[in-house]
Amino acid sequence: MGNRSILFAGLTLFLLCSFLSCSRDTGTDQLSENSFTILSTPELNKLATTWAASYSKLHPEVKIGVSDLPVNSMAESLGKSNTLGFISGEYSAAIAGNSLWKEVIGRDVIVPVYNSGNPFINEISRHGISFENLVLLLNNPGTVTWGTILETEQNIPVNLYVLDDPSIQPAIGSLLNVNQANINSTKVEFGLDFISAVQEDPYAIGLCKMPDLVDSRDQKMHSQIAILPIDNNGNGQIDYKENIYGDMDAFSRGVWIGKYPRALTRNIYSVSSSQPANKSEVAFIKWILTDGQVFLDNHRFANLQANERMAKVKLIDVYDINTAGTVNQAIQRDPLFHNIFFLSLLVLITILLFLTIAGILVQVTGTRNVIEKMAVQRSVFNEGLVESLPGLYFDVSHTWAFMETDGMVRIGIDDFLQHITGPLTRVKMKQPGEKIRKGKKVLSIIQDGKQLDISSPISGIIMEKNKVLSTNTSVINSSPYSEGWIYRIEPTNWIKEIRFLFMENKYSEWLKNEFSRLKEFLNNSVRSESLEYSYVLQDVGELEDGILEDLGPEIWEEFQANFMDVPS
Repeated sequence: MGNRSILFAGLTLFLLCSFLSCSRDTGTDQLSENSFTILSTPELNKLATTWAASYSKLHPEVKIGVSDLPVNSMAESLGKSNTLGFISGEYSAAIAGNSLWKEVIGRDVIVPVYNSGNPFINEISRHGISFENLVLLLNNPGTVTWGTILETEQNIPVNLYVLDDPSIQPAIGSLLNVNQANINSTKVEFGLDFISAVQEDPYAIGLCKMPDLVDSRDQKMHSQIAILPIDNNGNGQIDYKENIYGDMDAFSRGVWIGKYPRALTRNIYSVSSSQPANKSEVAFIKWILTDGQVFLDNHRFANLQANERMAKVKLIDVYDINTAGTVNQAIQRDPLFHNIFFLSLLVLITILLFLTIAGILVQVTGTRNVIEKMAVQRSVFNEGLVESLPGLYFDVSHTWAFMETDGMVRIGIDDFLQHITGPLTRVKMKQPGEKIRKGKKVLSIIQDGKQLDISSPISGIIMEKNKVLSTNTSVINSSPYSEGWIYRIEPTNWIKEIRFLFMENKYSEWLKNEFSRLKEFLNNSVRSESLEYSYVLQDVGELEDGILEDLGPEIWEEFQANFMDVPS
């Protein structure tokens, strides 16, 4: 290494040591190691106390205090220290002005339910009720009929039940902007009594919290209970994008990605004036996002979906964590100067590190461009990357079919689709003996909770499924036409249906149009101004391999509805 590189390295080490030394708070503004305090608004105090006590029980060396403060006082405290706080409801302006960091750790969800034996269930499922009619029902209980909320001629009154819970009625009042005094419903004191009341009344509509829907014995929705679908866009029908009411998994996912009315949900946030750096605090937040989620149910809040929690934990894993003794309540003497000073040092350190590494690489590689050496990019996704095999029949659902010598047909998904999704983590498959129809759902492919439903290329009876996929889903990516097959099918209409499938040459021509459709979809659906989506297209306008991998579940939903379900 040359003298200049040694000098750069020495300066970098000196500045780095200075940075670490200056950023460490000492003296009376520290608490004991592994001890910190969290602030909580009153409605979350019991939950926060349970979290703190349960975590300390698992980790006796960690001592967590809980302080109950109203929002305004919490805002003032956040402005003076790095204390963690828990708040619910909309992210208030008072908090937002003093908090540089926030993370959703749970939700408070109000859910309207009805009896699944309701004689108008078909109309309810197809049309739902508008948000305006739900508010009308709450403001005028006892006078609203099923005909009113379904906009039909039915003259049977709606019987309204509301769980008599100290938190739910104020929440309904504030979330729906209705007068609490007007909510003249039948109030039911206990959760199971509430469920029984709705189960026994075919004309009931009830309002409860999300955890009340789940039977603790099997973790499924209570029998005879259905979630009342809300017609979000007011067009008089439950569209594909609005249909999240089939089961609890679909509903939880819909709440997460914003398909459920915002007025019926409130996020629970962990907040702080800066990104947590205390090792014990960060570990506590990660525990809340994983094992600690069970306590949300116990306090009748809604926990986060598994893949949402996983994504948040991955983000927290990259935090710049200091030692366990770094305390979160140190008062900032001059926050503006502190931030500018250390930001300047960080920029200088980064530049010096880059120049040092660049000098070393130039010496080793001669004229090779250092930036090219350091850059990490995914490969470009184009027609040349997509494989196909002669002898296979391809379908517009991006599946393939191959008839074997015994008359059975093996099917799978094509190489194009696995390049779009990136690595798959799970599949949902049908069972041998089940009948399938061409163009109907035959499989769901999943990546960390994000899902696409795949239609069958042929009709028939499933004779065998690929059991390897249950433990090694990645073979669909690595070998879609051999080891990654999905089913062996006994076909029932093979001769007629193969006329609608492509052989290899026609399939290759058809793929050119699919690439055009894909780019059009991305241009229309992906928000290029968002950091999350900034790497979808290469600088030259080409696609990246695995383009859906880093995109959120809402984009997968759009891809399902606007690409997979409308084949060319």
